[in-house]
Amino acid sequence: MSSKFIKSPLAALLIGCLGSAFYAQADIVIGVAGPFSGPNATYGDQYWRGASQAAADINAAGGIKGEKIKLVQGDDACEPKQAVSVANRLVDQDKVSAVVGHFCSSSTMPASEVYDEAGIIAITPGSTNPQITERGMTNMFRMCGRDDQQGVIATDYMLNTLKAKRIAVIHDKDTYGQGLADAARAEMNKRGVKEVLYEGLSRGEKDFNALVTKIASVKPDVVYFGGCHPEAGPLVRQMREQGVTAKFFSGDCVVTEELVTAAGGPQYTNGVLMTFGNDPRQIPEGKAVIAKFRASGFEPEGYTLYSYASIQAIAAAFSATGGKDSAKASEWLKSHDVDTVMGKKAWDKKGDLKVSDYVVYQWDDKGKYHQL
Repeated sequence: MSSKFIKSPLAALLIGCLGSAFYAQADIVIGVAGPFSGPNATYGDQYWRGASQAAADINAAGGIKGEKIKLVQGDDACEPKQAVSVANRLVDQDKVSAVVGHFCSSSTMPASEVYDEAGIIAITPGSTNPQITERGMTNMFRMCGRDDQQGVIATDYMLNTLKAKRIAVIHDKDTYGQGLADAARAEMNKRGVKEVLYEGLSRGEKDFNALVTKIASVKPDVVYFGGCHPEAGPLVRQMREQGVTAKFFSGDCVVTEELVTAAGGPQYTNGVLMTFGNDPRQIPEGKAVIAKFRASGFEPEGYTLYSYASIQAIAAAFSATGGKDSAKASEWLKSHDVDTVMGKKAWDKKGDLKVSDYVVYQWDDKGKYHQL
């Protein structure tokens, strides 16, 4: 028998059909990157749950042009070096077409350079440092606002509502935490209020008594903290234990009920203030999805719906442009609105949302937060 293929019309037809079948069953691989281990793992869990539900819902409705979404997870533990390793693995090994991530701005910054070089679209549901979208990367987007927007809202509330005159500014020396603290500090200074204290603490620390003593000595009306819940919890507890009654105000990295656990109970977090986007659980467009989460026993707090919406945006862009071309998808997103579980979203040429919806929340004596 000849070793050459028999080139009959029937064989060609079969090969064509098989090729079409394989193409129709191909997956669109999307990476979900964030902290799935370490002290901020709760945010990685929120990302994964949101993305997983979005992928399941989109796949059940036919996928993206008949192709199913397949998710792969990348754990960066909010460590910049690990984030780069994760990004390289997602690109080189997992062959992702898009990425939802990362969470900590200090991880998103270096990881986004990997995606940019590979020409892969990335949407971060939670990284707020302004520089993420100020570097001219054409495929980088946010599903959240920026620290310079968040700092304005916090300062408005501190100065206009709380009538604060003496504000201590504390940060965690991280890209996100110090960036947020500096944004609020700059806005305060612009309005003629000079902070009475500006100090940094180290992520991972738990004993802040020396810092609290320093805070107590300046008698602040408000302590503004740029950082996340693993440090915010012990800090506010130790403030209360030392008799510091100043209002404690932070940002969107304490948006988890784990803040209460980290503090040692709601008696310490009662009255804590924070900025975060308009509660997506109150938006009518998300009602059906939220019901699914709650039926499974999971409350879609924090960034869950931000991650869901990020998958929706990627799917809409790929569907509209007929493939997995990130350049085309990015260009499309910058000129079209997308209906998401969080309402209609639109982006500017930098990849930032055209409308930022930061508001102020307060924690109550039951360990829950509510929009003011």
